[in-house]
Amino acid sequence: MPAPNRAHPALRHVSGCLAVALVTLTCGLVDTALAQTGAPTASAVKKQATPVRQARPMAPRRRARPAAGQSSARPVPVPDASDAATARAYRKDAARHIYSMNADSIYQGRMPPLLYAIGVLQVHVDGQGRVGTISWMRAPCHAPEVMRQIERIVRAADPFPPPKLIGGLIYTDTWLWHKSGKWQLDTLTEGQD
Repeated sequence: MPAPNRAHPALRHVSGCLAVALVTLTCGLVDTALAQTGAPTASAVKKQATPVRQARPMAPRRRARPAAGQSSARPVPVPDASDAATARAYRKDAARHIYSMNADSIYQGRMPPLLYAIGVLQVHVDGQGRVGTISWMRAPCHAPEVMRQIERIVRAADPFPPPKLIGGLIYTDTWLWHKSGKWQLDTLTEGQD
């Protein structure tokens, strides 16, 4: 068994650098000697073997979103205005609107006792029903894909029913997420076992 290298770390680094320098110097001397004899050097052979590639012109990128002033591909009809007088009452109108836009994603029946994720989300809705900021009061951090999906669902449901009596508001709802990817909102939940 070889003896362990007990040299100081700085000395090991210096010896490694010296070895690299020695190899580099040796290769340079060999190339110089070969050049004097007329034989092709390794670097000359490498330069000859590598063809020069011509740069291709790049095609312009396509825009992922519509330009300013243009409509999106899927227009969303503006829902009827909400008669809610408080943010708590508006929550039912908002939940019904989200359910109507995502009927195939709703968990049918009572939720099981253990859920994959539970998140509490605050949504700012202006007087025209447009979604402003979205913030998590209780984020399901263990399931970031659920957080992204919930935010996508809320943004896709824009515009919400305009809150005509109270103007802009911030409403809060709890998202109950099953492991199958289906969900319910606490406001309209069918209960939990």
